[in-house]
Amino acid sequence: MAGTIQTLIFTPLTTKSLFFRYRITRSPPSHSISLTSSVVSHRRSFISRPIRACDASNQKEGNGKKAKADQVSNSADGLLWARPLLSFASTNFLPLALLGGVALGLGCPSIGCLANRYSLSKFSTFGIFIVSGLTLRSADIGAAGEAWPVGLLGLISILLFTPYFSKIILHLQLQPQEFVTGLALFCCMPTTLSSGVALTQLAGGNSALALAMTVISNLLGILIIPFSISKFIASGVGVSVPTKQLLKSLVLTLLVPLILGKVVRESFRGLAEFVDQNRKLFSQISAVLLSLVPWMQVSRSRSLLLMVKPEVFLVAIGAGAVLHFIFLAFNILVIKSLSALSGGDQSIFAKEENSSAFVLVASQKTLPVMVAVVEKLGGAFGESGLLVLPCVAAHLNQIILDTFLVNFWARKDSSSKKLKPS
Repeated sequence: MAGTIQTLIFTPLTTKSLFFRYRITRSPPSHSISLTSSVVSHRRSFISRPIRACDASNQKEGNGKKAKADQVSNSADGLLWARPLLSFASTNFLPLALLGGVALGLGCPSIGCLANRYSLSKFSTFGIFIVSGLTLRSADIGAAGEAWPVGLLGLISILLFTPYFSKIILHLQLQPQEFVTGLALFCCMPTTLSSGVALTQLAGGNSALALAMTVISNLLGILIIPFSISKFIASGVGVSVPTKQLLKSLVLTLLVPLILGKVVRESFRGLAEFVDQNRKLFSQISAVLLSLVPWMQVSRSRSLLLMVKPEVFLVAIGAGAVLHFIFLAFNILVIKSLSALSGGDQSIFAKEENSSAFVLVASQKTLPVMVAVVEKLGGAFGESGLLVLPCVAAHLNQIILDTFLVNFWARKDSSSKKLKPS
């Protein structure tokens, strides 16, 4: 049967061969010819049926592949639509995390009150500085040695000059008074732990210098903050600050985890490489830990916050933005003056990478240390949530405003580079 089918396919019987065969042999009966033709037609139909079936299956398979391809393209279009949102969330993770913590505290305060009852804020602050120690690279600190005069000026501005502006803040007339006191406390804090360095890198500044100022100001700030609060704020509100107790608690809460994280980093080289390759992940972990604190504070003080008039809160937010503008203007004036007095364009203060690092880092204030200080004061200056809330807004303000400043510098540099060849 297989041989017959093969013969039919590859050597079909032509009319001429049939006529030749008919002449040599005796003519078969008519019914035999009809039977033969019926068998041939049956065999041909038998062969053609599977071919049509295969064509149908191929068509179905093609339709299936086309449907799957359409599904993949639709899902890809959906991912393309969501990609800008994911990119925006990744770029602005810290502000979104802080806003999310505040919104969650206002919307669902019961969980935040339960977390505050078990002192979760202490563990979150401890974790923030553990992460800071893990991401602290010794090589970056050593690379800032050349620009040490600019770094010294930054430390003086952060720890000695800008705390004086708390005196100006205390003259504001706002109710509740905790908003004013919270912003005054914010003036006495060291610089931010991560955003100043990140913005300096985006601006093309001396990131090693920025990191050195960040680390040293936070370490020295633990020693200086209690005295700054006693001198600039406690006398204005009639409260005596337990300086020794506050210093001890800050050392245990901030300095010890920072050193512990650094020791762990230096002890395991593989861990250090992993942290360096995933610095963005660790910064997001730090942002999440930081957002837990305002969440708990706002949850605990929700009833008081709802009693505050919206216009008063907007005034407090505006005061925080104005305060950051004052810091920026003050530090720009200081660095320009020292550049002119120490040799002009050849001065180390005149280098753009050094001046940008100085202006960005010295003009920012840190929120985690502020929260830790408020926690350790134990309500001596008022309700903790009311003290922290305007500082959360001020922290967001300084990041947003400095982002615009960095973009302005970038556009200015690009335009100057285009003009140079011509």
